[in-house]
Amino acid sequence: MNDYLDAIHNLFNNPDLRRKLLLLRWPLLLAFLILLLTMIKPEFFWIGLLVSSAGEAIQIWCFATLKKKKILAAKGPYALVRNPIYIGRYFLILGGIMMTGNIWFIIGFSVIYYFYMVNRVKREEKVLIEIFGDSYRNYCREIHRFLPSYKNMDNHELFFFKWELFFKNNAHLNLLAMIICYLVVYYFLFLF
Repeated sequence: MNDYLDAIHNLFNNPDLRRKLLLLRWPLLLAFLILLLTMIKPEFFWIGLLVSSAGEAIQIWCFATLKKKKILAAKGPYALVRNPIYIGRYFLILGGIMMTGNIWFIIGFSVIYYFYMVNRVKREEKVLIEIFGDSYRNYCREIHRFLPSYKNMDNHELFFFKWELFFKNNAHLNLLAMIICYLVVYYFLFLF
C-alpha cells in the first residue's frame, strides 16, 4: 500500500508533468467547465452554489489577509489553519461538481484534490521556511495544516480583513469570475 501511495505522491511531484499541466491549465479548465456544464442538473444547482459560495468566501478572506512573501500570513483564516486558501478552493470547485449529482465524480475530485493539495503544500512549506525561517517553524508548531486550531485565539487576529490586500491580490476579479460563471450556468439551466 505504501508503494502505491508513494507512486501517487511522486506523480503529483513530477516537475515535467507539473510544467506541462501549467502550460495547459487554461484549455483544460475550459474543457472541464464545458463538460461540467453539460452534466449539471437543475435540482442540485442551489446546494452546489451554496458550497461554492462558502469556498469563495474563504478564498476572499485569504486574499484580504495575504501579503505574499513579504509578511508571514498568520491572521484571518491563517490564524485557524496554515492553508485555508486550498480549503476554500476545494469547496469552490466541489460546489460546481456537486451540481452534477454524480457521487463518483465528487469522490474522484476529492481524492485527486487531496493529493494535489498535500503535495503542493509540502513544496510550499519548504519555500516558506527559506523565506521566514524560525518564524514559520514556530507558526507551524502552533497552527495545523488543514484542521482548525483554536489555541490562544485572539479575535483581533481572527477577524482580520484588509481591503487593500483584497484588491492587490485580485480577490475582486476572482469573485467576479465566479459570479459570471454561475450566472452563465443559471442562464443555461433555467432560462435557455
